[in-house]
Amino acid sequence: MKDTSIIISTYNSPDWLEKVLIGYDHQTYKDFEIVIADDGSGEPTKQLIQDLKQQVSYDIIHVWHEDNGFQKSEILNKAIQACTTDYIIMSDGDCIPRKDFVEVHVKYREQGYFLSGGYFMLPMSISKQITLDDIAKQNCFDVSWLKKNGLKASFKNNKLKASGFMSNFLNWITPTNASWNGHNASGWKADILKINGFDERMQYGGQDRELGERLFNLGIKSKQIRYSAVCVHLDHPRGYKNQESINKNLKIRKAVKDENKTWTDFGIVKK
Repeated sequence: MKDTSIIISTYNSPDWLEKVLIGYDHQTYKDFEIVIADDGSGEPTKQLIQDLKQQVSYDIIHVWHEDNGFQKSEILNKAIQACTTDYIIMSDGDCIPRKDFVEVHVKYREQGYFLSGGYFMLPMSISKQITLDDIAKQNCFDVSWLKKNGLKASFKNNKLKASGFMSNFLNWITPTNASWNGHNASGWKADILKINGFDERMQYGGQDRELGERLFNLGIKSKQIRYSAVCVHLDHPRGYKNQESINKNLKIRKAVKDENKTWTDFGIVKK
């Protein structure tokens, strides 16, 4: 049995998913399984996963359901149930992990806490340029390589450059809340099951934050690892984004806050 499960969400983005899964094949920490939460992708994604199962050093569990629009919360709940370990890292099929990504999550995990990471956003031009060899050589986390390929200077570049004391210091001073971020967060499976996973009424816009808010209500605290657990985010269009969904989700989150809710009736266990 493996030590850690990593849930990767995806939908019809096999080119990006391949880069991400190759990123996990170059991790310093190896004792994990990957559970792919597939929100209804077609044959190219299925074929990619079948091919990679024969190539990578870790086990892959492919959890899929029919395409019924943006149902990420529902497929994530199915993926949670499919995890065979006690600890779950969650990220997305457009976030390539640096080689120490899993090691950092495992290092800082602690009972009574979840971990909150971030991502480094890349423009589409650089996202397309990154090859599998660039991932193996870790070029896509090297600021000088990224600048040669069009990255602009920014304070945010510290997210890639910081290490040791500096990354811990930046984690401490960052004004960003240590919330549950679906692209880079981790916690104990038992805690996630205690709150009944994701609220499946929620589509795009904050369903990950809402899960974290119910964990807080349960008494679970969070640790900031924004500058320690690093992944680069590949660019993509967001055709599923709409204000109606965001407004509905804000209403659900307000009820969670006002009523101090820990459990959703619309999660893994149905009424």
